[in-house]
This record gives sequence, C-alpha cells and structure tokens, in this order.
Amino acid sequence: MGATMTAVPEPRIQDSAIGTPDWTRVAYLLHVSRGLDQLEEKTLVPAKKVAYQFSARGHDFAQIVLGQRLTHRHDAVCGYYRSRPLLLSLGVPLDEALGSSMARAGGYSDGRDIGVVFNYPNHNGPSALPMCGGVGSQYTPTVGWAQAIEYRRVELHDTEFDGAIGVVLGGDASVATNGFWSALTIATTQQLPVLFYIEDNGYGISVPSVMQTPGGDIAANLASFHGLHVLNGDGTVPEEATSLIDAAIAHVRERRGPCLLRLRVPRLEGHSFQDTQTYKSPEVIAAEWARDPLPKFEAFCVPAIMDAATWARIADKAAADVAAALTAADARPMPDPATVTRFVFSDETPQKMGGLRGDGIAILGGEDTPRPEGTRINFVTAIRRTLDYELAANPRMVIFGEDVGPKGGVHAVTLGLQDKHGAARVFDTSLSEEGIVGRAVGMALNGLMPVPEIQFRKYADPANEQINDCGTLRWRTHNRFAAPMVLRMPVGYLKTGDPWHSQMNEVQFIHSPGWKVAMPSNAADAVGLLRTALRGDDPVMFLEHRAMMDAAWARRPYPGDAYMLPFGRAAVTMAGQDVTVVAWGAMVERAEQAATQLQKDTGRTAEVIDLRTLMPWDRETVLASVARTRRCLVVHEDLHTAGFGAEVAATVAEHGFMHLDAPVSRLTMPDVPSPHNPVLVEAVVPSAARIRAAIDSLLEF
Repeated sequence: MGATMTAVPEPRIQDSAIGTPDWTRVAYLLHVSRGLDQLEEKTLVPAKKVAYQFSARGHDFAQIVLGQRLTHRHDAVCGYYRSRPLLLSLGVPLDEALGSSMARAGGYSDGRDIGVVFNYPNHNGPSALPMCGGVGSQYTPTVGWAQAIEYRRVELHDTEFDGAIGVVLGGDASVATNGFWSALTIATTQQLPVLFYIEDNGYGISVPSVMQTPGGDIAANLASFHGLHVLNGDGTVPEEATSLIDAAIAHVRERRGPCLLRLRVPRLEGHSFQDTQTYKSPEVIAAEWARDPLPKFEAFCVPAIMDAATWARIADKAAADVAAALTAADARPMPDPATVTRFVFSDETPQKMGGLRGDGIAILGGEDTPRPEGTRINFVTAIRRTLDYELAANPRMVIFGEDVGPKGGVHAVTLGLQDKHGAARVFDTSLSEEGIVGRAVGMALNGLMPVPEIQFRKYADPANEQINDCGTLRWRTHNRFAAPMVLRMPVGYLKTGDPWHSQMNEVQFIHSPGWKVAMPSNAADAVGLLRTALRGDDPVMFLEHRAMMDAAWARRPYPGDAYMLPFGRAAVTMAGQDVTVVAWGAMVERAEQAATQLQKDTGRTAEVIDLRTLMPWDRETVLASVARTRRCLVVHEDLHTAGFGAEVAATVAEHGFMHLDAPVSRLTMPDVPSPHNPVLVEAVVPSAARIRAAIDSLLEF
C-alpha cells in the first residue's frame, strides 16, 4: 500500500529502542485516514452506502505511531469504533477497511457487523482482536490475552511470546465502565503486560469528561494506583506523543508492569456522522481545530524530514489510493443471504484465530459409548474427576473464578485441583463476573481453553455483555475469530431457595446465539457432556443443578476417561406408551418418580425424556416419542412465561400436531423468583405429585 518515497532524514527526537518511526509511512497513512473519513462523510454516507461513520480526525496521528510500535508477532491490540488509523498502521488493506464500512462481502465480517467494528487475525504479526459495539467491552478480553501471553511464556515455555504485549484503546468516556475497572484490577494485581491507551477528547458523545471521571483526568486520578505506571501528555504534538508511546510500550515490554497512557486529542467532528455538535460552542469547536495534529505533523516534517514537494506527493499518493480503494470496495458484491446462518457454531472450516483449532492444535477425540467402572459417584466427584483428567490431557486448559482455588469453589467441585495442577492453571479471581468472562474471551483468542466458573446463575448477570459478545464472535467476524470456552455455573434450588442463588433462567443462554447449553441430570451425563465441551470448538454454558450435586438418584458409575456424550442427543430414561414427559436437570428425577407411581397405580406408562442439552436440543427424539404416545407434558423449573418449555411445546404442536390426542401441556414454576423458605420452594417447584396430576389430566383428555 503506497509507493516508495524519498528517504527519511533523521527526526528531531531521540531514537527509541525500536528505532525511528517511519515518518514517510506515518504521513501517508495520516493522509489516507483523512481521505477515508472525508470520502465517507461527503459521499458514501449521503449516498447511503455507509450507515455508520465515526471520524478519527484528531485521533489519527498518535494511533498510526502506536501501530508502528507494535512489532512483536504475538502483540495484540483491541480498539473501538474510532480506531481505523491504528488498523491501517497494522497493515489492513484500504479496500478491506472501506469495503467493511460499506457492508460488502468479505472484509471484517462479510457484512454481518458494522464496519467500524474491526478485527484483524494475523499469525505473522500484530493482530487486532475483535472489537465490540459496547463501550468498555474491549478491556477485559485484552487483559485476558495478556494473561495468556504470560501463561504460554512461563507455563508452556514458549519463548515466542517473550516480549509480547496486549494493548487496549479506549476513549475518556470508557474509563467509567465496569469493563475498564475490572481490567485495571486484573492487570495490576497480576502485573500483566498490557498497555491501557486512553484517548481523551473531552467528550463521551455530548457528555463532558468531568461527568465520566472526577476532574476529567483519569491519569491524574490513577497516579497513585498501586502497580500501574501512568503517563500523560498531548497526542497532537509529534515529539511528545511519540516519546510517550515509546516509553509506555518499553515499560510493558520489559515486564515492568502494566501502563496507562492518556493522550489528549481533539475530536474534530461529531461523535458520529449524525452528531451536529450543537452542545459545543463555536469557540470550543475552533479551539479543537486549532489542535489538529495534521498541520502540526506537517510542520514537524517539512523541511526537517522531507521537502514540501515530497509532502505533496505523499498526499497525492494517498488520495489516489483512497480513490482506488473506493473502486475496489464498490466492486465487491453484496453478502450472500444464503450464507447468513453459517458460523453461528463451529464447522469443518477452522477459524483463523482463537481456540486450539485457530492455533493449529488438533482437538482430542473420544468415544460415545460409556464404559462404567467402579462404584457410583456423585455429581460433584464426576465433574471434578473429569476436570482433573482434562487438565492433565490438555496443557492449555485453565480453570478460574471466585474461590475455585484452595477453597475448591462454593460447591467443592474444584477442590484439590490447584494443589495438583498449580496456581497458574487453577486460580482465584477478583470479584467481577465481567472480568471472569471477558478474561476468558481473551485467553481463548490466544489459544487457551479457559474454564471460568460463576458461583451462581444470578451472578452471571454483570457478565451478560461479555457472554453475548463471546457467543456472537465467530458469526460476526465470519469465522475469522472464535473464543471456545466452558463456562460453568450452578443453577436451581438446593433444600431451600432464594432470588440470588437459586435462579434458573436457562432460556436466556439458549437465546444467546453461538452458545451451546448443557444441563446434565446425573453424574455419567455430566462427565460425557463436560468432556465434549472441553474438547469442542464452541463456547459452552455448562449448568450444574445444585440439587443434583450430591443427590443419591444422580449418582452413577464413572463412564470412563474417553466418554464423550454428543450434544443434541436426548436420553429416554424410562420407556412408555401413554404419554411423553420431557424434562431436564433436577426435574428428570421427579418425572421418573411420577412415571413410576403412575405405572404402579394404573398400569399405564409414561416415557420420560431427559433432553440433557438445550442448545442444540433433540427434537427428533421428542417428536418420535410423541408420535407413539400421542400426548406430551413438558416439565421444567424455570418460569412459565417464555420458558424453554414453550419452545418444546411449540415444536411439538407445529411438527407433531397430527399425532396429538390432547393439547401439549407444560408444568413449570409460576412467574415468581425462587423463594427462600423450604415450604415455599416446594410450593412453586414442580413436585412428583404435581407431575403425576398433570399426567393424569392429559390421560383423561
């Protein structure tokens, strides 16, 4: 991209350890960035060829210098919607950047995501991690990448990662987000090689910086933050900005701890194309334009580094290349609607980056036939034994969360694993679910298999943004990136309940595209499903029902170290002819109790189906059963309205209607939170007696 120019004389600043910036290249990309912004604002947005446009004017110079300083093969940077100059500096082709903004085929997402949400997988140089549309969501995945650097360097003894760093960009408004503070805590407590690069333009859309952080200067506020090196300066002055960037990167690369660099920059246009900046006075706008880094950089270069004619030739070359990029981008076809459902989940085509497959590592296989051995073990022991085995089999697997280390988790599932496998592989985290899941995303992107634990289902709510972003990651990057992980969390009642520790709401995860969802009811299925998840290539929500943890009914012999239970395969736990009962989790035991009593009392039989996985779920087994029994009852612990039972019922009604002799029925909790008193719990959770009564009603129909 760009022709060879006049040789670059020595600059007016001291050379850094990584050499003098390529000022010719900086000048070229600065003009390119300005040209792309102008093209979009003046032509493509009015012509409705670009829907989302965020000008980088004012932010561009320092970003381009930063991109040049990311020289390590395993460096990674995560930006935000105003980070295109950085992407250009990393080597993203102009037509790809512009074509993505125009939502054409190919590019960052094949038209699936807005063009300002960049990604750049690069196994031969610095990568740009997938950005997200949410402000602040970029921070925790970046520190996860940095932690994976250290894990691969120290624990896996991979010298290729020596000196690699993570860099995350954010505006001044983003420092008010949960993601920023969570990432800052992770980076400083673990002294990770990460640079927080904060571009302070004084506004979060229309809200001044003083409303985002006290005093409007996050660097000043963090000056005494333990374990953090803080730098602060002007991002529009070439000498100052370059020196600060070099100092920040050197600090992190030399493993002296994380660094926060705040650079003051002007936002020379509105927040987005639609923003007319009526909240700024003409005097404020004029003052911002007076700080434009482009003329400052021109004065820096001409005549000390290049003559005026060379500067003009660079500008002309940039303009010509922008025009050529438009021609190439405009010639790209529209995305093929027939492919829009592809890459929700992994398929035969490996992602370019992320997980084991993205790193060229073969995933272990297994067998779907159980080989029971020994005595019956409880649910907790089964999960612990599986985690133990897989930690030994896969050196890239790590387990983490609140209290999972010496304590072994609130349900003792990970008890003893840290002692056996070390604190680098099984470790406690700070109390931030955003940080737990976001960190897991970054680790997965860097080729690890993270197994984060959330203590209770309700506690996952602060991580919802990261959960959603992780699930959509493969699809929205068109299989360029993926973040496989196994996110474990307990769900449901245990003796008592309450609104905070006993929530189900599994349907929320089923309705999160890209996540597979498992809820085993017994120890053997827990082993098979967990091993399949750990040896898979997708993010998996592994829900462990609290009532099954030590339940006698849920105990089973260990099914073997190779047992892998495929997702989407239900189990017929009791055969029957008169009614189909579909359940999962703790409700399977109660459904079997009801079916047993039905046969004892009446001689009639109920077929009990344990779905085992809810995404995907086994429609075929359910429909085949209903075709025989001609009646269907769905039982689950979640709320009635819009629970997953509604999906099962709708599917049976739609595809099995001609077989039905009675309406599809559902037995669920009422639409209330889980109560605490055991009497109240039993009043709302479907019991064996109420399941039996519901069966009787269907049989009488």
